Amino acid sequence: MYILIVLLPLVSSCFAGVFGRKLGFKGSSAFSSVCLSLVFLLSIMAFYEVSINACCVYIKLTTWVDSGTLNINWGFMFDSLTTTMCCIVSFVSFLVHLYSIEYMAHDPHLPRFMAYLSLFTFFMLVLVTADNFAQMFVGWEGVGLCSFLLINFWYTRVQANKAAIKAMIINRIGDFGLMIGILLIFVNYKTLDYATVFALTPLLQEKTTNFLNFNINLLTLVSFFLFIGVIGKSAQLGLHTWLPDAMEGPTPVSALIHAATMVTAGVFLLGRCSPIYEFTENFLKYIVFLGSATSFFAATVGLLQNDLKKVIAYSTCSQLGYMIFVCGLSHYEVGVFHLANHAFFKALLFLGAGSVIHSLLDEQDMRKMGGLKNLLPFTYSTMVIGSLALVGFPFLTGFYSKDLILEIAFGKYNYDGYFSYSLGTLSAFLTTFYSTRLLFLAFLSNPNGYKPVIENALESSYLISIVLGILAVPSVFIGFFFKDMLVGWGSSFWENAVYTCPKTVNVVDSEFISEIYKLIPVIFSILVLIFSFFMYIYHSKLLFKIKTSSLGKKCYSFLSKKWFFDKIYNEYFGQVFFNISFTVSYKTVDRGVIELLGPTGLSYLIKKVSFSVHKIQTRSIYHYLFVMLAGCSLFLSIRQFWSVFGHTLDYRIAFLFFCGFFFFSTLKLK
Repeated sequence: MYILIVLLPLVSSCFAGVFGRKLGFKGSSAFSSVCLSLVFLLSIMAFYEVSINACCVYIKLTTWVDSGTLNINWGFMFDSLTTTMCCIVSFVSFLVHLYSIEYMAHDPHLPRFMAYLSLFTFFMLVLVTADNFAQMFVGWEGVGLCSFLLINFWYTRVQANKAAIKAMIINRIGDFGLMIGILLIFVNYKTLDYATVFALTPLLQEKTTNFLNFNINLLTLVSFFLFIGVIGKSAQLGLHTWLPDAMEGPTPVSALIHAATMVTAGVFLLGRCSPIYEFTENFLKYIVFLGSATSFFAATVGLLQNDLKKVIAYSTCSQLGYMIFVCGLSHYEVGVFHLANHAFFKALLFLGAGSVIHSLLDEQDMRKMGGLKNLLPFTYSTMVIGSLALVGFPFLTGFYSKDLILEIAFGKYNYDGYFSYSLGTLSAFLTTFYSTRLLFLAFLSNPNGYKPVIENALESSYLISIVLGILAVPSVFIGFFFKDMLVGWGSSFWENAVYTCPKTVNVVDSEFISEIYKLIPVIFSILVLIFSFFMYIYHSKLLFKIKTSSLGKKCYSFLSKKWFFDKIYNEYFGQVFFNISFTVSYKTVDRGVIELLGPTGLSYLIKKVSFSVHKIQTRSIYHYLFVMLAGCSLFLSIRQFWSVFGHTLDYRIAFLFFCGFFFFSTLKLK
């Protein structure tokens, strides 16, 4: 059963990819959907056995690498964290497969699309079920590869090419850091197995290691490089720019990548490596700072985006900030709880946005929508549910995790907690505003699009509607039903899957903070919701005047240009590296030194020497005798010289002299 959870998506991908032409659209779609439905059912069974009955499962398939101290097995570890992630990933992936049957029905490459989706799911399941860092890295790189293929699925579009390359390059930066962290673990722990590494960690908390000629605490250094991987994959501030551009892919791709799989891999890694991070108290402060800053930054940028999918993408980035900073506050289980809740309502928002785009003939600009409330009533209802869950409206799914995060932050009673609480609360206000703006511009305002498009807008087919209806249910109820199990007092759900130092636990303290600090996010979010509706419906001209004022233009330009991160990266990093690559690496090194010392220089030298030797062929015997005598004299002289002075000379100097002579000879020949 446990092996099938991982292998069925791979079987689905192979069949859809290899036999897609024979299976056809319906055959490949049906086969992939059935496989993913089986994966979800098996994940539920595994969740019951492992998490409910507290029975962890370890499976060793075979040996992968066995070389000296390096021993890596193909093995799987199913604990509470793994089974929770398996349920989330398989459920959302199954619904995305089902949704894609209708959404991509007119695409001639549907079997290939299904193959990519299933392969993506396979690598994500490899990532979450691995029992060692090397196997986890295989899944980590696999989801990066599949994201490139899916974002670039419509490869004839230039923007899709750019977005896919951007996602690949930025993720490689994070993956490089993660790889260094894994290598540091192997060098110092002599193993990559989770259980062994986490068991040895308390013994190494005082150990230092030399890195770049600095003595640094080992666990801090390992945590830093592992977190670089988290920054890249979970789109934290600095390496976040790929995430909104990934919207160039088909909408089901956006839902799969941003809801439950790729971007949440970083949060999963923090939870999995909690036994390491809990011994790096100072570094956790940096995680809190970066997560809080990411949450606030993404919320401000989402305020003024006009692309329907990009607004939801920036909300994903903002919610990931919440998950990261609560992990920095040593509450990894709360971060995973918010991850689970977020997966359902974010998938609902993305797939609801896809239904709108599908009905409007692929129109994504919200300024060209409006008046869709009566034309797409079911889609409107599901988008309202998803938006209210996103803003943390009372008693919806997002409320139970988002408010708990803010309460825990304030309950820390230190600067880190107050900082994250302040930025998290501000982000909640801004989230409410841009969610209201999305609903108003797309559904409630007067129609602003092309008349033929708006007139012919119809509700999506039954298959898309079924998927939206299914997702609406957990978006309302899942947080309430699972809050006591996942984050309740005295719950033994997580067992040893997540470790929290007893000194940092403050769930009890967060329950007894002042009521006003608990109610501030909820009350102000509701007030912002009412205020934004009132402003857009009755005082839209006032908003226009504010935007067109002198200060308003500057703020609008700053926020709509995403704080100029792309401009800075392009002009001050990308362009500089391109110039260095061309003038130094290409012209000087590749075409200069390497070619002169390599094939080009050697061919010139041989050609010149051959031409010179050819002149010796004068057909006069006394010339030949002279050359023979001169050559013998030269070799005898060299031998005698070396026998006399060889003990005082270094052969390496002679080699350098020869290389220099060869280099200048080739320069002269050129």
